[in-house]
Amino acid sequence: MRTLLIDLDGVLNTYTGNFNPDFIPPVKEGAKEFLTNLVDNNYEIKIFTTRDKSLAQKWLEENQLSRFVTTVTNTKDPAFLIIDDRCLTFNGDYQNTLAEIRKFLPWFKKPNFINTNTGGTA
Repeated sequence: MRTLLIDLDGVLNTYTGNFNPDFIPPVKEGAKEFLTNLVDNNYEIKIFTTRDKSLAQKWLEENQLSRFVTTVTNTKDPAFLIIDDRCLTFNGDYQNTLAEIRKFLPWFKKPNFINTNTGGTA
């Protein structure tokens, strides 16, 4: 079984940059099916988040997602992959990585993003 660390905000929910430590946005459409597919394909799912662990666990339970998840952590545990809306893949070239950092935008800030939660662009 391979472990995946999956970020909560911007991956499993509708977060688009307005962080509130006391409120986790609604579940993103397709998240349950996504997690179902991963578990059915023998992946272990760990939620990797900076949020309060108990609040994140409560959110998972309220959205019927807790059964897919083995733990909620803010520790970078050994994993096959990390799935996050704010990360880069290091390709071994520091200059290329610096260029990628300078132009980086999370998916919800890219010019062609259509925010289906509000019916318009972000």
